[in-house]
Order: sequence, then C-alpha cells, then structure tokens
Amino acid sequence: MMSAVDSGAAPARRRSTRHQRSWYWYDWANSAYVTTTATVLFSPSLTSVAKDAACPALPSGGVCRANLDVLGIPVSPGSLVPYTLTVSTILSAMVLIIIGAIADRSPRPTRLFASFAWAGAAAAATMFLVTGTSWQLGVLLLILANLCLGGSLVIYDSLLCRIAEPDERDRVSSRGWALGYLGGGLLLALNLVLVTLHDRVGLTEGGAVRVSLLSAGLWWAAFTLIPVLGLRDLHGTTAAPVDERAGVVGGSLRQLVRTFAELRAYPQTLLFLLAYLFYNDGIQTVITSSSLYGAEQLGFGQSQLIITVLLVQFVAFGGALLFGRLARSLGAWRVVRDSLGLWLLVVVVAFFVPAGAFLAFLALAVLIGIVLGGTQALSRSLFSQLVPRGREAEFFSLYQAMERGTSWLGTLVFGLVHQLTGSYRWAIIALMVFFVVGGVLLSRVRMREGILAAGNTVPAVG
Repeated sequence: MMSAVDSGAAPARRRSTRHQRSWYWYDWANSAYVTTTATVLFSPSLTSVAKDAACPALPSGGVCRANLDVLGIPVSPGSLVPYTLTVSTILSAMVLIIIGAIADRSPRPTRLFASFAWAGAAAAATMFLVTGTSWQLGVLLLILANLCLGGSLVIYDSLLCRIAEPDERDRVSSRGWALGYLGGGLLLALNLVLVTLHDRVGLTEGGAVRVSLLSAGLWWAAFTLIPVLGLRDLHGTTAAPVDERAGVVGGSLRQLVRTFAELRAYPQTLLFLLAYLFYNDGIQTVITSSSLYGAEQLGFGQSQLIITVLLVQFVAFGGALLFGRLARSLGAWRVVRDSLGLWLLVVVVAFFVPAGAFLAFLALAVLIGIVLGGTQALSRSLFSQLVPRGREAEFFSLYQAMERGTSWLGTLVFGLVHQLTGSYRWAIIALMVFFVVGGVLLSRVRMREGILAAGNTVPAVG
C-alpha cells in the first residue's frame, strides 16, 4: 500500500516535470532574438546605417573614415555596436540587481517575468523601423531589448532552483539551452531563405533583413506564452519577508544593501562570479561580434553569415546535450574549466582565417558550436548550486549582468582595439586574456565548500 508520503511525492514529481517542460520553452522563445537579431543581422545592419549617417556620399565599397557625434564624443561607425553593448551592460549592472531583489519577494514572479519578456520582444520587433540614417533609434532599441532580455532572464534562471533538485539542474539547464539553439536555428533557417530569395518576394536585401528582425520579435513574444501559462501557479517566495511598511520595492532595496554587506560570507560564490565575468565576457563578445567580424574583416555576405550561425546553432544543440552527459560522469565544474581551453583555440583560429575563406570559417563555426552551448548551460547550473536559498533572483541578477548579450568589458576591449588598430583581427585575438583569466579563477573555486556555505545540498557528482 502506498504511504501518505509516497502518494504526495508522485504528484509533486509530476508538477515538477510539467514545470520543467514549460520552463524549457523560454530558451526557445528568446533565442530567436539572440540568434537572428543580436548575433547575425542587427550588428551589420546598424553598422551600415551608422556608416550612411557618417558618410552619406560614400561610394559602394568605399571606406568610411568619418565619425559619428555621440553626445559630443567621436565614435567610429564600425565601433558603434560594441560601444552600444557596453552601455547596455553598464545599465544592466545597475538595474538588474534591483530587479532581482524585487523578484525574490514578488508573490507572482511569473507575471514580472512576462512583463520584461514582452517588453523586450516589442523592442525587438520595432527594429524593423531602423533604416536610412536612424542609428539613434537602433541604439535605443538595442539597449532596451537587451535590458528587458536581461530582466526576464534574471527571473527565468532563478526559477531553475524552484523546479529542479540539485542533481537535476545540469540536465534541465542543458536541455533548455539545447532547445534554445534548436528554436533559434529554426527561425534563422527560415530567415536565410527569405534573405537569399528576397527578390522573388519583392523585397530588397535590406527589406528582407528588416522583416527578419520583425519575425524574431514576434517569435519571442508568441512562444513566451508557454512558460507564462505553464509556470503561472508558482506563487509566493522563499525569500525573507520585508517590512510591510516599506513595501515590496522599498523592502527589497533595503535587503539588497544588507546582501552586499553579507557577500563576504560566500567567497566561493563571489570567486565563481568573478571567473564568470571574465570567461563569459569573452564568449559573449565572440558571439555578438562574429557577424561583424565575418562581414567587415572577412568579406562575407548576409547569406554566408546566416549559414554560418545556422551551423553553430544546430551543432550547439548537440554540444549542449553532450556536455550535459559529460557533467554526469566528470562533474560540471571540471567540464566547464576544460572547455575554456577550446575557447582559446577558437580565437586563435579566428585570427588566422583568411579573408574570403568560407570553408575555414565554417570549420571554426563547428568548433564554436561544440563548446558554446555546453559552457553556458553548465555555468548556469553550477551557479544555481552556489546561490543562497531565498535569494535566487537577487544572485542571478548579478549573474545575468554578465550573461549573453550583456557583456561589457569584452565589447569595450573589442571596440577600442578596433578603433586603435583599424583591424578586427587584433580585436578578436585580444579576447584571449578573458579566457585565460577566467580559467585561472575558475580553477580556484572550491565548489563543495561554496555549496555548503550557501546552505544547499551537494550533488552526487561535483
């Protein structure tokens, strides 16, 4: 006969499985923006708009040597996108931490998550209007979309701690990332057809790119419905209660001040965040600058860039699942640490790829795909083990400030090196330092000690 405990455990497991299946879909939803817009199409498109504004009489194929005037600061059109990403991340570092503190104490975190997700999707869809010389609108929308993406991911990532036990998180996180790469790759494939056959549907190549940007925003908005509906019954919070007189926002801000004062109690969590700051900045800069590097330095067209990123997406789907399996036997910390050696190889190979050598660029894409999804998925699950209970969103806001699309130090270095040297090759090779420093710091993180200090259960395989 089933005991009372057993009879209650089975429904709980079913609820957990249902929540996990719904949770996966936000990786699918937002990856359309990350892939089609942030990685492939918007950087070259905004750079082209910026060049038209700085050099309106530039002949086709000419080199623009004029600068844009950005609040009185001269900015090279080729460096506008990296600098914009830098600004968006500085804003994220200030705003997302506050969002995280509030989310931990919100009785309906899914509603807050939905608000940020749909606001970001609206900004992404509005990028359709960025044309001519309207680079200012493009900069504003890119900052807004990245900030809202970051806000939604703070809450989304923190929910991993609610829907999965410690021994499940590597698997759940890896499956989410894998589904994200599959979804992002599917929409990118459709957009590849549109951009390639644009003349057959009566569009210019620029018009096809703008329609593709619109499709990414709509995809993000539509598929966000699945996690919003599937997780809507996650009510309440495990966070410490706040002073009712201060309210959720005021009380959360007070708790945030106390949290910064208490961070010394979690030295391994802080060390992991510092390591992640460096190696993830390197990863994010490679991702966000890959299309710019391919277009401006290697001379590839939009269709070639889409094919390349499409290859990365589908290889990364398998890479995320592969790394998840490796983590079961070797441990996530060891797998992530060793993967940073492959990232070093990526930037070295990228430096030597000759202009126009498309097959070599595709081979590099395969290497990136193998290591990309696994490194990111396992970093997310690793950090979830180091987060104190009840402060998931608060701590994930720190994590998210350094997450995909919000890298700031890497994009700043990339933009500065390009502006100083006029070459994206030296900009890409400069990223080696991020993987070296990140790897050294990660190797010093004592995971077991950090997990116990956070009050969590140590997984079977550390």
